[in-house]
Amino acid sequence: MLDRIQWLGRSSFSVQGPPLIYIDPIGITRNAFLADVILISQATYEHCSPLDVRKLVGPNTLIVGNDDVAQMLEGYTVQTLRPWQSLTAGKARITAVPGAAPAGRHGSERASLGFLISLDYYDLYYAGSVLSLPEGVQIKPDIAILPVRNTRSGLMSIDTAVEVVRKLRPRWVIPSHWSPANGGGYLDVKAFQAALAGLAEVVIPGEAATAAAV
Repeated sequence: MLDRIQWLGRSSFSVQGPPLIYIDPIGITRNAFLADVILISQATYEHCSPLDVRKLVGPNTLIVGNDDVAQMLEGYTVQTLRPWQSLTAGKARITAVPGAAPAGRHGSERASLGFLISLDYYDLYYAGSVLSLPEGVQIKPDIAILPVRNTRSGLMSIDTAVEVVRKLRPRWVIPSHWSPANGGGYLDVKAFQAALAGLAEVVIPGEAATAAAV
């Protein structure tokens, strides 16, 4: 399953199916394959780009988000979900997980979702932008995508992310919301990998060759 998860940069991922799923697509090239499903965690330009959605939408593409995402993507049909609601898309079952995005400049939390994708006997949890594990989330995914940046406020610290992994008990963890071009971000990811030794395997995009067959 790991070899079917592609990091597109920062918080964006695709999951090869079928169905072909994009999560928070940003910076999509014009020759990208059209999406079967687009999952958008929150209505901010770091996660919801109408321009990139336009590049991926085909006649049968399913777009999933919350009410704020539906308003931001005016002109598109968005299947809105509340936390713990689910839908089926081909072989995948997608469940909205509670999320609490970090407070914006005016101090108010933005409505957000995480997603639990169940596909081919694996459960993949995408947390989105969160400071900690949202209250009430008691899942045991095989793979967890978590935002880890010690050097940037508004995302999980390494210590918090380790505690989240202890609670979720995934076998594999993929760090998100960082950039290889940012030396501090890469150092955070490597520190996180070291901190999780014996708890879970951290799969760093570009360094996943050993896990490609999983």
